[in-house]
Amino acid sequence: MVNAPPPFVPGAFVGIEHHYRARVYFEDTDLSGIVYHANYLRYMERARSDMLRLAGIDQRAAMEDGEGAWAVTDLSIKYRSPAKLDDDLLVVSTVEVVRGASVIIAQRILRTNDTLSGETLTDGRVTAAFLSPTGRPRRQPADWVQRFTAIMNGDNIPC
Repeated sequence: MVNAPPPFVPGAFVGIEHHYRARVYFEDTDLSGIVYHANYLRYMERARSDMLRLAGIDQRAAMEDGEGAWAVTDLSIKYRSPAKLDDDLLVVSTVEVVRGASVIIAQRILRTNDTLSGETLTDGRVTAAFLSPTGRPRRQPADWVQRFTAIMNGDNIPC
């Protein structure tokens, strides 16, 4: 008898926030067991990608169809406290601004070993612009703007 693997559990929307769980593994840390600074950006990227997928925004199809792709054009991050080996993390993402060719998403990473209202480790804000295949800014698909606006306003997410 072959056992099926457990189902993949993505993040989820909780009101206007997208919640994405992560765990700190050895490969994420430096010799002292502290998460290497660039890995916080990886956790945030994974959370944003998961949020878009759950909202019905198909980035891969847009690239394969020659429409374009997202690129981070501005990023700010503040490190407040270090994450450590084996910590359970929660990445909380909130859409703040939607424009024709870009979106601004605020993100924070919390340590949640014992509670979902854990300690904030990192705050960040990302501006992502939609670019044509030649790298020029272009308007994102209209239904994407609608989806981002629905998320931002706490409306039902059109999937």
